[in-house]
Amino acid sequence: MVPEPMTSTRILLAEDDNDMRRFLVKALENAGYQVSSYDNGLSAYHRLREEPFELLLTDIVMPEMDGIELARKATELDPDIKVMFITGFAAVALNPDSQAPKDAKVLSKPFHLRDLVNEVQKLLAA
Repeated sequence: MVPEPMTSTRILLAEDDNDMRRFLVKALENAGYQVSSYDNGLSAYHRLREEPFELLLTDIVMPEMDGIELARKATELDPDIKVMFITGFAAVALNPDSQAPKDAKVLSKPFHLRDLVNEVQKLLAA
């Protein structure tokens, strides 16, 4: 069986920092992923309800709906979606009381874009 090309992998990105969001989209698209990006959790959640994504890549601290609530709702909609938090507040994501999806990956800011792409590839391959 021939594996599907990576371009079929769809990533939903929720990041409220405009510059960071642009960098992330560019890095992921250069790596061959299809990326839909939003500047807040609520908009990203509405998009998730419309179509499936393989990966939710989300900041934790955002307006309208934070990344943890977004991740929780995303996994309710699609138990198979992979979740990765990108945050300067790793302790928040790792806090067991946060109710973040238990197999979510956390990538702490600042990080190199190459590290992000590597972590995304590893998570999607798992």
